[in-house]
Amino acid sequence: MAASSESVCPYCGVGCGIRYDADRGSAVGWNGPVNTRGELCPKGAAAWDVVDHDERLTTPLVRVNGRLVEATWDEAFDRIEREFSRVVADHGPDSTFFFSSSNCTNEENYLLQKTARALGTNNVDNCARLCHASTVAAMGDRFGAGAMTNSLSDLGEADVFLVTGANPAEQHPVIFRSYLLPALKSGTTMIHVDPRENQTTKAADIHLPVKPGFDIPLLNAMAAVVVEEGLVDEAFVAERTTGFETLRESLSGLDIDAEAERAGVDPTDLRAAASAYGEADRAAVFTGMGMSQHHCGTDNVQALINLPLLTGNVGKAGTGVNPLRGQNNVQGAGDVGALPNVLPGYRPVTDDDARAAVADVWGFEPPALPGLTEVEATHRFGDEVRAAYVFGENPAVTEPNANRVREAFESLDFCVVHDVFPTETVEFADVVLPGSVWAEKSGTVTNTDRQVIRMNRNVAPPGDARADLDILREFAARVAGLDAPATPEGVFDELRRVTPIYAGMSYDGIGAGSQRWPFPEGATEGTAILHADAFESGSKTAPFRVVEHVDPADPVADDELVLVTGRVLQQFNSGALTRRSGVLMRMRGEDSLQIHPDDAAARGIDDGATVRVENDRGEVAVAAEVTPAVRRGTVFATFHYVDPLVNRLTGDALDPVAKIPEYKHSAVRVTVEPEVAADD
Repeated sequence: MAASSESVCPYCGVGCGIRYDADRGSAVGWNGPVNTRGELCPKGAAAWDVVDHDERLTTPLVRVNGRLVEATWDEAFDRIEREFSRVVADHGPDSTFFFSSSNCTNEENYLLQKTARALGTNNVDNCARLCHASTVAAMGDRFGAGAMTNSLSDLGEADVFLVTGANPAEQHPVIFRSYLLPALKSGTTMIHVDPRENQTTKAADIHLPVKPGFDIPLLNAMAAVVVEEGLVDEAFVAERTTGFETLRESLSGLDIDAEAERAGVDPTDLRAAASAYGEADRAAVFTGMGMSQHHCGTDNVQALINLPLLTGNVGKAGTGVNPLRGQNNVQGAGDVGALPNVLPGYRPVTDDDARAAVADVWGFEPPALPGLTEVEATHRFGDEVRAAYVFGENPAVTEPNANRVREAFESLDFCVVHDVFPTETVEFADVVLPGSVWAEKSGTVTNTDRQVIRMNRNVAPPGDARADLDILREFAARVAGLDAPATPEGVFDELRRVTPIYAGMSYDGIGAGSQRWPFPEGATEGTAILHADAFESGSKTAPFRVVEHVDPADPVADDELVLVTGRVLQQFNSGALTRRSGVLMRMRGEDSLQIHPDDAAARGIDDGATVRVENDRGEVAVAAEVTPAVRRGTVFATFHYVDPLVNRLTGDALDPVAKIPEYKHSAVRVTVEPEVAADD
């Protein structure tokens, strides 16, 4: 029987408090640390729809003679133990790969990454790789921390919001309505950088419809305006930065108007945006996947960081660089070490002292060689990588170049999928483990502004399904010989001992509120605004970077358009959960391809017509939505649906630093889909 216990919404990174309401038979908000009035978006209000859905996985499955059949837990784990042991014995621990989950708790992600390292590999990653890895890389390089520099509660003090490659009105609606919109109504200016007009654009004072793949020319031009107009905070630059003269020299030779036009925006509008940002007493940057999901995503963010450093907009309320994280625990999954190159707390696996400190708690030293990232691993399936454990993710839909991904999964010797629904990735599983949704587990998640919040179980998992932590504990024992703590609180107590930024936290301290990192041992509270006196790197200064434009990976022929993918309010990620909500499917049950009227007219495409979208990687059919909201030469679709599976079209060229793929620029041909003749 369901009880009403305070938990956290399973969707975006805002961290809204939700719980079960027996009178309504659905999820409702509670006055949480972020949604302080209990406000929810449509996805949060529909979150209970997946709990008692009739497609839930309720018993383990094993593949026999090509078919998945029901099995006992012992049968499932016996096979997992046997096959992982065989693969490791034959090919070594680095022939295994672990997909951790940005939808699951800190405790669960911590235990899975520890299991991988106990087995002898750093081959563990989560879908932060696909969304914000480049943001984390650039901010970590410059600031020493790859998370929001500020708290949601202080950002309302900004005079200017610069929103780049993000659409918070639809993708983080509670942040937008409860934190940004009140500031806008009180006079804050908003600049929106995005190739298309959306709900965020409607609230903006200036819209810069950047040409996909040309953020660096736009940002360099804005920096040049700041320097040219004397808007540099000279005192901050002298005290808190290095390399200014090199940057100034680079910007002095820039033709601002030419760079604006290269970026596809009006030079007058760009100058107005740069002046507004530079003249503000306090200006805050919000950034999203429109900046990060490029094969030059790290360079994009490096160019962006120059702006707050030039203007002194770091280390005080209403300023900073604030990435809006996409999933409810994408921040925490990285914090607790579910990444191939860092241990819990973002300490490099190559750091001898960090490995020794972890070994003091774990009883073994993790490997020193960084592992494979998610896309690098799928590229090596069937060759270097022979076995995979997929926890709470659906890479058959979410990874780029989906046709190649399907072939890769088919080439594995052995695959375990641990999930709650028969997702598209389950098609490739040799063993399926039925897990738990948000309402069926306890633990913690970490939201987009670094708040650690507790989840509490509302109901037991259905049938023979188990709580995710219980499944992972048995997996850890069977495959790596680990004896993990039996409760989420026990696991949290261990993880904070190896995660310095969480060291001072506790379940009791979090309670029904939150604790924010960094929260070192002995502190009485976490730090809301980072980099006030020194950067998290330990240095008082951060360097400027000279960043040159990098052409997109896909060249665009005269008859091609540029596909940009993204999210909408009513659906989420691969759609594995939201496409099973009757409420959300009634709101938006199918995808469409936004195309500019000029591009549609040139191709004889009418609004609502079925079009074929194709390139050398694949093709899909989808209804056209003819609208001036998308810039000429660009089309837009989401990645929430299996039909059309838009990631058949996206490219898997990787950023050389962050290894993030280029979802935001894929060359495609768009034509009217020929009608199929009716049978006589």
